[in-house]
Amino acid sequence: MMETRYRVAIVVLGDIGRSPRMQYHALSLATHVKTHFEVDIVANGGSQPYMDVIENKNIHIHEMASVRLQGLSKISRALALLIKAVIQFFILVWFLRFKIPRPDACLVQNPPSVPTLAAVKLSSWLWLGRCGFVIDWHNTGYTLLGMSHGSSHIIVKLYKWFEKYFGRTANSSLCVTESMQEWLAQNWGVKASVFYDKPTQFFHPAVLKESHKLFCSLNKRICDPDNFHDCFSTGKKSNDPSDTLFSTQYGDNVSLKSSRPALIVSSTSWTSDEDFNVLLEAAVMYDRRVAAALNEDDSIDEEKLWIDLSNGKKYFYPRLLLIITGKGPDKKKYEEKMKKLKLRRVAFRTMWLPAEEYPLLLGSADLGVSLHTSSSGLDLPMKIVDMFGSGLPVCAVSYSCIKELVKDGENGLLFSSSSELANQLMMLFEGFPDKCDALKALQNGALATGSSSSWSTEWETYAFPVIHEVISKER
Repeated sequence: MMETRYRVAIVVLGDIGRSPRMQYHALSLATHVKTHFEVDIVANGGSQPYMDVIENKNIHIHEMASVRLQGLSKISRALALLIKAVIQFFILVWFLRFKIPRPDACLVQNPPSVPTLAAVKLSSWLWLGRCGFVIDWHNTGYTLLGMSHGSSHIIVKLYKWFEKYFGRTANSSLCVTESMQEWLAQNWGVKASVFYDKPTQFFHPAVLKESHKLFCSLNKRICDPDNFHDCFSTGKKSNDPSDTLFSTQYGDNVSLKSSRPALIVSSTSWTSDEDFNVLLEAAVMYDRRVAAALNEDDSIDEEKLWIDLSNGKKYFYPRLLLIITGKGPDKKKYEEKMKKLKLRRVAFRTMWLPAEEYPLLLGSADLGVSLHTSSSGLDLPMKIVDMFGSGLPVCAVSYSCIKELVKDGENGLLFSSSSELANQLMMLFEGFPDKCDALKALQNGALATGSSSSWSTEWETYAFPVIHEVISKER
């Protein structure tokens, strides 16, 4: 008897390389040991997906052209958005109905809701209802739109109606928090199963040789950046490619430097739901408070200080290197602000890392910072999940449901202001790298959280039954 093979279309109206949760869904379906799935990813291009996704023979990526309206400066923004949505609608329907084999179910990322939900619903109807429709609620789209247009704007109100109407037409739903599950049920009558984001096997604490290899790869971008003049771009430059700010290698032996800076990572989409001014202000406060603690006055020769630091001179509070990863619309604006800051012991670097290097960065860092505030107050940042998988504790902005993920004082700290974040940095890095017990305790807590459950086990328990039930009903 021939085995039954099911087909699932994963729909993302956006860059699939920047949608890790949907890539993980694809991998879980394509590698499921009991049920055999073929997976069609219908999404926009942009960033490269994980190599495991690209190389899996059961996953087929169908890249749609991104819609960019040009030459429409005289047309109102609302009309331009409508034209773009209509074009995207027909592109999506064309791909779903004619470019891929008929799926048994469509798993749709939401947001964006417009026109994705309507396009998938119409395609399901054109298949005579033989295709199930599952929404994976990452957030609500209308609240994201409201951040740029205002919650009372007619476009936002129409978007909300659209999202609610078509959200209720799905056969089943997944969502990322208990708060979202409750809100969807009470306000929109949508019954969703909670499936928390969990780290995959990509994220784990890096071993020392992995970290050293990464530091060697990043050393030039850190020590010789374009248009940055700070404590990492000034001073001794080693000609030894195996000597980095953080580590050095003698033969086969790799060791961390006692004078190394503390490495902080913040992963961002550079959008309006993350206020980077908070981190910039906290960096200035940390810098000034350390100077005050060390009785440094304003007449200090910064260039000499930087040379001393570069030569290995240690202080009770370390230099901080903040690496900000990601792409997004506000990146250039904040880069200009970073360049204008007058800082002695803190520096910023912005960079986009390939999918294979980003987990190593998290696994090699000392602390993560999350500025995600959630437009709806109902979702959780997957970036923190990845940090915990890497054993990396996090300082996170406090909002309504963040405690479903960050346990204050156990795997991270919550803050509500830049001053509070600066206090946390002072406390955590006092005596770095050897005498910082508070930081080490949080690192242990983050590692325990990240290892408590994996994506594969949680997906098998909570996501697979939803998808499989929808397929079974439609066949």
